[in-house]
Amino acid sequence: VSTQSTGEKLGSTMMKCVVPTDGKCVLVERDIPQPAGREVLVKIHFSALNRADTLQRAGKYNPPPGVTDILGLEMAGEIVQVGPDCSLTFQEGQHVMALLSGGGYAQYCVVDERLLMPVPANHTVEQAGAIPETWLTAFQLLTLVGEVQPGDVVLVHAAGSGVGIAATQLAIGLGARVIGVAGTDDKLENSKRLGAFHTVNYKKTPEFSSEVLEATDGKGANLILDPVGGGAHMSQNCQAAAVEARWVVYGLMGGTEPSPALLGAILRKRLTIRGTTLRARSVEYKGELIQNFVAHALPEFDAGKYAVHVDSSYPLEEADAAHAYMLTNSNMGKILLSVSHL
Repeated sequence: VSTQSTGEKLGSTMMKCVVPTDGKCVLVERDIPQPAGREVLVKIHFSALNRADTLQRAGKYNPPPGVTDILGLEMAGEIVQVGPDCSLTFQEGQHVMALLSGGGYAQYCVVDERLLMPVPANHTVEQAGAIPETWLTAFQLLTLVGEVQPGDVVLVHAAGSGVGIAATQLAIGLGARVIGVAGTDDKLENSKRLGAFHTVNYKKTPEFSSEVLEATDGKGANLILDPVGGGAHMSQNCQAAAVEARWVVYGLMGGTEPSPALLGAILRKRLTIRGTTLRARSVEYKGELIQNFVAHALPEFDAGKYAVHVDSSYPLEEADAAHAYMLTNSNMGKILLSVSHL
């Protein structure tokens, strides 16, 4: 462990970062954080956008208590300093990727070593920047929350999103079968390439439950991964769900208005509905999730069985433009922010 201060080690005590101000992403200067306890300091090469960032920018989703107001829930970069209580698992100079509660839209961040993951073999740091939040969210939805079983039919909404692309691959890797739902044909073509056995364009077929039931011989989906929540999708999910299906709500893109069909479907089909977020979970919970994910997924990344999808990359100082693009819902895969040029 280095005895140098962060400023002495890096030749500067200040860094550029992005904070939300009056509904905009604003580039400011802040002190470079000092790693304490089991934290490491990482020089960030790439961060990536998540929909929660757009909500935080708009003042609709505050960070958890004690978490920095700097945007960004994931990053990939290089360890430049380790805290005094760190194990020897990760070393200075090593390239890593990490899940964050905030702070990713910056030149540097501190992160607990339990939230670090090695960059998969044959992957660039840029590709690694697209992995942590979406892939860990998808893995959490499927395993810890959704309790996916081999042979399950998993209905993946927003199949062209970062989480949707990851969930499709992970579900198939865990022995399930996937039906992908999205609003454009190119996203659905990609879902098929990833292995989905059926896809539905909800804009062309608003009553998508009929296709789900037809594709499953009338049985329906055993697990529904739902970032939409209320609105028209909810009544369709009620019809598309199999008996004793698990329904995981992880976003409210369709609002909070429940469907009149919901309670009847819960009772009649014995449904289990669970809500979940990842950001506010404890370090211990996230650490266990990461250990399980690394054990399952890293060999698959190394072998080329799981593919990272990067849609586009913006420089950090153009974070506002990146957010505007995300809100068009036209991206397929992750939108990255490059930092290392600063």
